[in-house]
Amino acid sequence: MAGLKTIIALSFVLAIGFLLVILSSALFGPNYFPLLVVATYVLAPLPNAICSQCATPNDFMDDTNGSGIVDLGKFLTGFFVVMGIALPAMLAHCGIIQIPAMIMSIIGGLLIYGTIISFTMFFQETEEF
Repeated sequence: MAGLKTIIALSFVLAIGFLLVILSSALFGPNYFPLLVVATYVLAPLPNAICSQCATPNDFMDDTNGSGIVDLGKFLTGFFVVMGIALPAMLAHCGIIQIPAMIMSIIGGLLIYGTIISFTMFFQETEEF
């Protein structure tokens, strides 16, 4: 059972992640391409959540017919996470953003994604029969 301290700690880490991404955009020139990382990390858990809800078996059948859709959701989630790391690296390689902005953007994005995953782990409901 997650308490108030868990919510406060996760909110603090999420705020630090957003702050790092925003500062990576604002400190090193008025270049706002690192903000794309926020979109990728916010969208990253969605395919996994949607596909796992689509593949839930009903009470009468216990076979795993929906495992392909679950694998698709995991693949798309992994794609978004890797894209959140690779996008700032590609932008820094092309010279669009600077290396410190890339580092801050990657660390901030990983903090954002880790917080989202932690929120879902701590607050998911378990079904009891």
